[in-house]
Amino acid sequence: MISLKIKDRWARVDNGELIGYSVDGHEFMHQKGSPGWRNTDTEMFPIIGPTAEAGFQVQTPKGTAVQDQHGLLREMPYELISQSETQATYLKKYKAGSRVVNSKYPEKSDEKELFWPYDFEFEKRIRILESGLSVSFKINAENGMPFMLGYHPAFRLSVKNPNVKANGRSISLAEVLAVGSRALHVPDCNEIVLSDAKRLRIKTEGFKSFMLWTEVPNMVCIEPITFYPYAVEQRNLHQGFQTLESSSASFKVTISPE
Repeated sequence: MISLKIKDRWARVDNGELIGYSVDGHEFMHQKGSPGWRNTDTEMFPIIGPTAEAGFQVQTPKGTAVQDQHGLLREMPYELISQSETQATYLKKYKAGSRVVNSKYPEKSDEKELFWPYDFEFEKRIRILESGLSVSFKINAENGMPFMLGYHPAFRLSVKNPNVKANGRSISLAEVLAVGSRALHVPDCNEIVLSDAKRLRIKTEGFKSFMLWTEVPNMVCIEPITFYPYAVEQRNLHQGFQTLESSSASFKVTISPE
């Protein structure tokens, strides 16, 4: 595990996963082992959303890819490539057609292995600042590769009636819980404020909207996404792809306490 620190601000990173962010002793991130979700953050790539009803198959210009929910990137280990007191950079490399073991098999999936027909490199950089926490992503692959990207962080909740404000709208925890596994879509949005015991502002660059998800009252996932997967039928999930231009694309999420 790596600890990043600046003044009274700490971030903890375990093999590329942001497992803690605290300011003046207050922890903002959902903790592993607490009810709700087994992780604190992960990435959804190269697809977002469920694939079971489509037979776990997604169409690409290079043929059919086998993908489980939210893609195959989460099944791959990160390599630490650089580190300092305030930032850490991780990398995942994938060779086209390589089989990746699916951790959901056999309990939650029929597919033992997943694959994608393109090479790619996926870089994640976590940087702690006096003003907040920056999580940035860079995708390197061949020009024209289709993809979706989502970042999936979980935030700890400690008050009875927290709320999310986005585009002038106030969203209650009850509304998020009511939507269930499909997640509540917040379209055309690049900034959200979570009001709990303390306020947290989440701003994005490169993403198009958010999904809000939880099934418990002690945490909420505020997920920047390039595409909301339930906007189309599962067999047409490829309609949500964007294509890589100039062989790379960059995205950023800034988490700032207020």
